[in-house]
Amino acid sequence: MEPRLLNKYRSEAVPRLRSRFQYGNVMEVPKLVKVVINIGVNEAKQDMKYMDASMNELATITGQRPMMKRAKKSVAGFKIREGMPVACCVTLRGARMWEFVDRLISLALPRIKDFQGVSKRGFDGRGNYNLGLKEQLIFPEIDYDKVIRQRGMNITFVTTAKTDEEAQALLTELGMPFTR
Repeated sequence: MEPRLLNKYRSEAVPRLRSRFQYGNVMEVPKLVKVVINIGVNEAKQDMKYMDASMNELATITGQRPMMKRAKKSVAGFKIREGMPVACCVTLRGARMWEFVDRLISLALPRIKDFQGVSKRGFDGRGNYNLGLKEQLIFPEIDYDKVIRQRGMNITFVTTAKTDEEAQALLTELGMPFTR
């Protein structure tokens, strides 16, 4: 079965974007390529249980096993040596990506206290969007009692859009609640 958001993209977003930006071909319409979720785990240098907990939570949220990232260089100021675990990340594509974005927009973001919308300043100039979340508890899959520590995450939406305006129009059509 096709994800609900992908169906909405094909039936509603593509025709609207095509008429708004005067695309001659359907293949010119920007689309979502992948979503990358990254969690920095600073405490992993003292105790690996923090990294294991973060990886389990990320796997629960995304439905895919995360990859552990290790430090490439030693940084004395941060007390990090080369090869130490510092983060975990997941790259979502296809049906899992569409399901995650749908859950993020319709379930997780509205659960943020005093939510006014997401900032428009997260675009990078090449049609990609970065969203920072302060805690993982906004996702309904996470059991509050099993959380060791609240942890933020960065979510990157990679699109085929050439400009930020096109990418913003695409994400708005998908239901991303941008602030005015």
